[in-house]
Amino acid sequence: MSDGQDRQDKRQEAMEWVGKAYQLQLKGDVEKAINLYTKSIDLCPTAEAYTFRGWARSFEKDYASAIEDCHRAIDLDPEFGNPYNDIGAYYLELNDPDEAIPWLRMALKAKRYESYCFPHFNLGRVYEAKEQLDKALEHFRKALEENPRYALAAKAVERVKGRLAAHNPEAIS
Repeated sequence: MSDGQDRQDKRQEAMEWVGKAYQLQLKGDVEKAINLYTKSIDLCPTAEAYTFRGWARSFEKDYASAIEDCHRAIDLDPEFGNPYNDIGAYYLELNDPDEAIPWLRMALKAKRYESYCFPHFNLGRVYEAKEQLDKALEHFRKALEENPRYALAAKAVERVKGRLAAHNPEAIS
């Protein structure tokens, strides 16, 4: 077997472990999920395994380790958007919206990303926290454009529109 085929086989097996870990995580078994993400990383480090292990660690409020895992993911694949968004979200959880902004903007520029609604939503959260309601509304609306079924974004649009209307009833369209 060639080295290239061996690497490909290891990566495929590693991604299978990521899938199993993800299913466990969705069922609430975060500790087992972290163990399987780690097993995947030990077999063949991938941006996905590091990102999702970071996400699992965030469930345990271990944001420092989650951010570290996301940095490792970015080192492996700078085009993968998820870790940028996740770092931004973790800084939001740590009450540091200013630190979140550059990471969320990088997520919006990532070439390999399927859910641009998330960084837009998180930027909306940043600007709402900073009382920049026009910018918040813009990003919540963009999140909803990216994913019209994103209920949290729809609620956020209505909430911010209500806050803006309370300040200036004629300004809301």
